[in-house]
Formats: sequence, structure tokens, C-alpha cells
Amino acid sequence: MRLLDRIAQHAVQHPRRLALSGAGTRLEYRELIGQIITVAEQLKHRNIRTLALDMNNGPAWALCDLAAMHAGIQLIPIPPFFSSQQVRHVLEQAGVQALISDNPVFSRSRAGDRLREESRPIEILGNSYAWIAAEGEGDRIPEGVLKVTFTSGTTGEPKGVMLGWEEMGAVVQSLADMLDVTADDRHLALMPLPVLLENICGLYAPLLCGATAIVPSLAETGMQGASRLDARVMANALVNYRATTAIFTPQTLQGLVEYLEQGGAPPVRLRFGAVGGAPVSAVLLQRAEALGLPIREGYGLSECASVTTLNTLADAKPGSVGRPLPHLRIRIAEDGEVLVAGNLFRGYLGQSGPETQNGWWRTGDIGRLDHDGFLHLTGRKRNMFITANGRNVAPEWVESELVLDPVIAQAVLFGEAKPFNVAVLLPEPGADPCQVDAAVSRINESLPDYARISYWLQADEPFSPLNGELSGTGRVKRHNVFARYQARIESLYKQEIAS
Repeated sequence: MRLLDRIAQHAVQHPRRLALSGAGTRLEYRELIGQIITVAEQLKHRNIRTLALDMNNGPAWALCDLAAMHAGIQLIPIPPFFSSQQVRHVLEQAGVQALISDNPVFSRSRAGDRLREESRPIEILGNSYAWIAAEGEGDRIPEGVLKVTFTSGTTGEPKGVMLGWEEMGAVVQSLADMLDVTADDRHLALMPLPVLLENICGLYAPLLCGATAIVPSLAETGMQGASRLDARVMANALVNYRATTAIFTPQTLQGLVEYLEQGGAPPVRLRFGAVGGAPVSAVLLQRAEALGLPIREGYGLSECASVTTLNTLADAKPGSVGRPLPHLRIRIAEDGEVLVAGNLFRGYLGQSGPETQNGWWRTGDIGRLDHDGFLHLTGRKRNMFITANGRNVAPEWVESELVLDPVIAQAVLFGEAKPFNVAVLLPEPGADPCQVDAAVSRINESLPDYARISYWLQADEPFSPLNGELSGTGRVKRHNVFARYQARIESLYKQEIAS
């Protein structure tokens, strides 16, 4: 059953049940379906095919998303952490005809000349939102595609992943079944809704099951700008909204754990928290478990409509990213690359359908399946480098070992075509260089010689989306980190040669 049909069913069977809340708004299911239809009618009268959404989290964002689905309008969510160059690329490539914004000055500052004049605002829940015409013709996206989600572009311009309800709905239903989502659940959105993971899991999954989706502004959940976090605000939001489920990035989970370790009030109603988007430290997960937080690691790809594998509360294996969702199959290629088959995306925007080999899509991730069917990831194929001695090194493997140590907060490893490896490290607050030296020595003892760290540099500041060194989901942008520290890294190699 499609999402909107299920919402309409809930509106008939349980009209007074709370469906959507946040930013001072509370919509019961009977009200939600009415608001979806009201906004959809406004969209239809605008006579467009492709719409971009550049708004903060809130019920208005959710209604625009659901109304576009109801009206058959193709939606392009714009993440708040995208750069101006990325936003302009998205608008141009998708052929966007109009954009809805709750902050038109900010939208124009990022979109530049891709936006034109404003026309009559769109009314949502009694508030007016800017309707800004765009340069596109609306003919770039094939029929049947409901949403184009753009990747964060860690190695170049973002790619537009085309999805229909068939692909998104399969993930929603699988998650609902695996996690036993019920009408009593209250999901608190902690990530931007334009991030597909939160869109699918934080909005669609609760509404499919007749539960409550709580979507306050990002500031109300402790997010400050693209990367800063007020962990106290996030912890209080989890408590005050009585959240039963939530999704964390490694950075937000670390902030919450540190706050609770200092005596903060725990979110006692939280029954399941997922963490993903980037590699997660095993030590961080252990610290969360010691605090009683029910956190499990998963793995997702936009090309699989977000979640691909997941550890559940009842079926988990530490160190893995879980088993595949029921509608997907996974196997490992001879070179170690993870291959996925099942309900895949409809292709990248501007290209033909996904390139598969007999239905198997190459993810670009390196990993292994254990005898119980749990997936263990070791790195990205494109990040793997070959040392001057001809040995292959997956940097994520070494980095995960480094951040297991309590004195190292972040790590990025380099060594392509070099005789030894260099790491850029961010020590934990209060850790001195001698402690980091000792930690690196301990870790080197557990590594083969070709993967060891010969020298390390201290990072100038944390890697973050704000300085362009992390993606919005917490994945390291290696080329940006290397560009910043290249001179210092190269000087270490020159010194070694000179000596």
C-alpha cells in the first residue's frame, strides 16, 4: 500500500491519533490528510513538474514533501549543508522550475542566478512560504520518479539518485517489520529531513505505521549550523518529546554520550536508536551501551533508498553493520567489493538506469559477510591506496583502530605510492602529544607493517561539514583534508628522504 493511502486509512480508523508535531504544531491523522490535500491543490495550480525544497525541519517541510507526492510533482530536497556550488548544480541538473523556501535570502545566497523572481507565496498551516521561480524547464527527470536525492559529493559534484515509491516503500516496510514499529512509537528527527535516511526512516516509516513523526526545527534538537551540536539541547529534546526512536550520526551520538557521562538526564523512553552515515567507533558504541542507550549500527546507500543493512535489538553482532533488509541481497565480489541486488534505484539523473551485472550493483564499499550473514565493512574501494611497496591499504580500517583509542577523536590516513603512512589526527580534549605518540605505538603493534603509521600531524581543528572536511552525514572528505595538510605531509616525506 502506498504511503498516502495508508495515511488516509489511519485518518479513518484512528482520526484523533497524533501524526505529526513540531514547531508548535500538532496534527492528528484526520488533520494531516486534509492538510496534505490542501497543500497539494496549491502545488497543482502552480503548473510545475519539478520542485525544490529549501526549508528547515518542521511540519511544513513534511507537508510539502507529502503534498508533492500526492500531486505527482517530482521533489528535489536541498540539504542545508550543501555549498552554493552544489546547490546551483542541483537546480541546474534537475531542471528545477520553482523552489519553496522559509528563508529566501539564504536560498538566494546559495542558488545565485539559478533563481528568478518570487511570486505569490504558498500557504502552509497558516504561514506564508516563499515561492521562487527557477531557471529549469522541468523536463530532466523521467516519469515515475517521485524524488531525486543528491549525494553529498565527497569526490566531486553531487549525483542525483532517482527514486520512486516502489524503491522507497520497500525500505519503509522492511524497517517497520524489522523494528516492530507501532502506533505508540514517537520518532524524533535529529537529522535534516532532506537527508534521505531521515526522510525515509523519520517521516515515512512512522506515518506508514500510524505512529508519530516529531519534526522540530534543527535548532530545537541542538543542531547549530552545519556541524555544531549542543548536546544538552539534544538530550533534553529526546526526553521532553518522549522519543522512542531516533537516528544519530557518529558525531551526534558522541555528543550525547559525553553529555550523559557527565550526569545528563537519559532518554529513558528511547527503545531504539540507529547510528550510521559514516564509520562508527566500536568504543563509542560500547560507551553508549554502558549508559543503557539502545543504539545499533546500520549501513545505507542512497542507491538502495537509504538503509541497506541493520543490526536490530534482538539480532545484532558488534563490529558489523547488520544483516541485509529482507527485500535486498548482498554478496562479496572476488576483490572484496560489496554487491547488492534487489529493489535498487532508477539510475542517476542524466544517465541511463543503474549499471548492474546480472542484477548486482557494485557499491564501492569493501567488506565481508560472516557465516551468520552479517556484513562487516572495511573501507571504500576508491579510498584504498597502494603503498610504494605495492601493498593495498584500506585507510578506514586503520582509522577505525586509531579512534578506538580514548586519546584520539578523529583520524585520516594517507600513503598513496609512498614508502610509509602519515595520519592527520585530532586528539581528544586534554590529550597531549606524548599520549598520542603512545597511542599510535600501541595501535601499530596490532597492524601489519605496511599499514602502520610512521608519522602523525595534529589537525588544526575538528573535521566538520563547516570546514568542508566531513560530508553532512559525517563521512570524511579525504581530498579536502589532504589539500589542507598536503604541504606538511609532503615535508615529512622530504625529511625522511633527506635523512
